[in-house]
Amino acid sequence: MKIMTLGVPLVAAALVATACSSSGSGAAGGNPRFGTTSVSSSASAGVAVVRTENGHLSDSNGRALYLWVADTTSTSTCDGGCATAWPPLITTGKPTAAGDAKAGDLATTKRSDGALQVTYDGHPLYYFAGDAAAGQTNGQGSDGYGAKWWLVDPSGSAITGSAPGSSTPAASSSSSSNRYGY
Repeated sequence: MKIMTLGVPLVAAALVATACSSSGSGAAGGNPRFGTTSVSSSASAGVAVVRTENGHLSDSNGRALYLWVADTTSTSTCDGGCATAWPPLITTGKPTAAGDAKAGDLATTKRSDGALQVTYDGHPLYYFAGDAAAGQTNGQGSDGYGAKWWLVDPSGSAITGSAPGSSTPAASSSSSSNRYGY
């Protein structure tokens, strides 16, 4: 009887510890729904794959990837609450390209906590927490955290119109002279 009484609290404590350590709500804004991890546990994130889907960049599972106009260099400026709403695409090694994505445009940038965030053509890449499933592009054109968020086309340009494949009018890419969408 005493073994059973002691066993229940130990099992409960182990479950709580596991849930807390994999919550993914850290500074990177990782969200288990997206398969990303918090920056503090980025070692388990794996090597990122960037591919194309419906004319824009996505991860290996078809989740849309965005750039943020406020990032004027390859270094991310989205931390804290921003990174919770817009989780960065984290990798543990050199990211790979698939589909129309160009391997030569892929690189990484070190975040303030040391995690490696994937960049494409110099843009740090992010998910949007409001995209609950692969293929969704609910973040397109959002101005959350003071600047626009855009899908990225395979050339590295911001797609500043409606999302490709959406029911709204066809998307347009920004011109080559205005390729960052601003």
